[in-house]
Amino acid sequence: MKKILIMLSSMNIGGVEKSLLSFLSVFPKENYEVTILLLEKKGEFLNYLPDWVKVEEVNWYKYIKPIITQPPQMTVKTYIHNKNFFELLIFLFSYYLDKKFNQRYFYYKNIFRNVPNHNDYYDVAISYQGPTDINDYYIINKVKAKKKISWVHFDISNHQINDRFYKKIYKKFSKIYVVSKEARNELTKKFPYYKSKTSTFLNIISSKVIKEMSEKEEYLDRSFSGIKIVTVGRLSKEKGQDIAISVLSRLRKNGYDVRWYCIGEGNYRKELETLITEYKVKHDFILCGSTTNPYPQISKADIYVQPSLHDGYCLALTEAKILNKPIVATNFVGAIEQIVDGKTGVIANCNEEDLFEKIKYLIDHKDKRNELSKNLSNQHFDTRREIEKLIAYIK
Repeated sequence: MKKILIMLSSMNIGGVEKSLLSFLSVFPKENYEVTILLLEKKGEFLNYLPDWVKVEEVNWYKYIKPIITQPPQMTVKTYIHNKNFFELLIFLFSYYLDKKFNQRYFYYKNIFRNVPNHNDYYDVAISYQGPTDINDYYIINKVKAKKKISWVHFDISNHQINDRFYKKIYKKFSKIYVVSKEARNELTKKFPYYKSKTSTFLNIISSKVIKEMSEKEEYLDRSFSGIKIVTVGRLSKEKGQDIAISVLSRLRKNGYDVRWYCIGEGNYRKELETLITEYKVKHDFILCGSTTNPYPQISKADIYVQPSLHDGYCLALTEAKILNKPIVATNFVGAIEQIVDGKTGVIANCNEEDLFEKIKYLIDHKDKRNELSKNLSNQHFDTRREIEKLIAYIK
């Protein structure tokens, strides 16, 4: 029986974590021993991991987390307070090299200096949440495995990474999977010398499961009879919820009876709440928070909107397609790859004016909404064949 290690930061609600659950749902468990390794054993999706996988938490992250997340001045003060002057000198030297000469790899080498190697040996070790510096470095330098895979879920042309660091990291991976064709193109543009070890691996999605879950509960306001718009995504600047708020304000000012439900949670909430107040849409732009089952809301929507500035393959968009929703999405790589403009959805430029016009058009033309839904119902979304790529590679 082959042993596989899959590493993530946590099992919080998010597209990467959801894609892992879908991946495990079709994985041939009889022939493999799978371990999920987490930096922090937490998150709403933790209980959704199948009982046949082993779940472990690293025992070292709590020691290095402050160094990585807090301002360097705080780290310096901590070392001084503890009279740990040797560690202070090493930290200052590695931090200086990183900032002055862009030596991020050396910086992480110092941070991981006292982190022990992982105990077991694996046939395959996967850094599933790529690119994530901590996970990628740990898999490459602290885990023993016959093959090592980086699983890239983001468009690196819009996801800030340290090029010199990843030039070294990707050299050591046996394989690099990227979740969309366009995102793979962007990665190979930046690192052309690794093109031969890079390939596309579409996120695995179960249409059957999504449709069944969409019938379980209903969260949307049943008393509201106007147009319901739904957006799913982490509350963050790159997801474009700020643009959505200004678009909704314009729709309301133009006499449209619209309510916009925003499903997700994140560190951008306070800024969005301020914008909601400024644009006077407190009762019409609803921050619903996160949920493990957004599908009832999506299924009851009149229009699904994905206003992201940039994104990877975007699972939420695929799920809206599975539920046959008329879609308006901005022109990020994951949307362009999934939607044929005017046929299976509408693509808008990522600005208030164009997004407003495209949504307004669909509100005004119910026949177009019906046409888009009908076209989606003729598509097949089962991507289980993707699993064959991994199985073939493991063997």
